[in-house]
Amino acid sequence: MARKKRDLRKKLYTKNRLVILNEDTFEEIFSFKLTLMNVFVVFSLGGIFLILVTTFIIAFTPLREFIPGYSSTQLKKNATQLAIKSDSLAVALKKNEAYIKGIQKVLRGELDYAKFNKDSILSEAEETPHLNMKASEEEMELREEVNNIEKESGSGGKTGNKNKKAKK
Repeated sequence: MARKKRDLRKKLYTKNRLVILNEDTFEEIFSFKLTLMNVFVVFSLGGIFLILVTTFIIAFTPLREFIPGYSSTQLKKNATQLAIKSDSLAVALKKNEAYIKGIQKVLRGELDYAKFNKDSILSEAEETPHLNMKASEEEMELREEVNNIEKESGSGGKTGNKNKKAKK
C-alpha cells in the first residue's frame, strides 16, 4: 500500500518536457517542463473558471430567460399591471351593479326617488372589513374611571388627569 502511494507520488511529480516542433524542419517552436500534478491543477482551475464565467453570464444577462422556470421581467411587470387593472375593474363593476339595482328599485316603485342617492348606494357597494368593535372589560373599566375623574374635576382639569394617568 505504501509502495503504491510512493509510485503515484513519484509519477505525479516526475518532470516531463512538452516540445512543439515544426514538422518540416524539426525546429523547436517552444517547450514546457510539466508534471502530471501541474497539468491536473491547470485543468481543474480552468474548469472552475469556465463554470464561474458560465454562471455569471446566465445569472446577469437576459440569457436566463431561456432557462425553463425563469420568466422575463417584462412578463412579470405586465402581470402585476394587469392584476391591478382587474382589481380596479372589479370594484367599478360592483359599484355600477349597486347603482343599477338602486335605479331598478326606483323604477319598480320600491324606493322613492327622493331617498335615492348615488353616494349612499355606492357606499353600500364598498366592502368594509368586519371588525370586532365591542369594548373589552378592561376598556370599559378605563372608560368608567375616566368619566369619574372628569366628573370630579370638571371640564378644566383634563390635561392634568392625563398626566396623572401616564404616571400610573
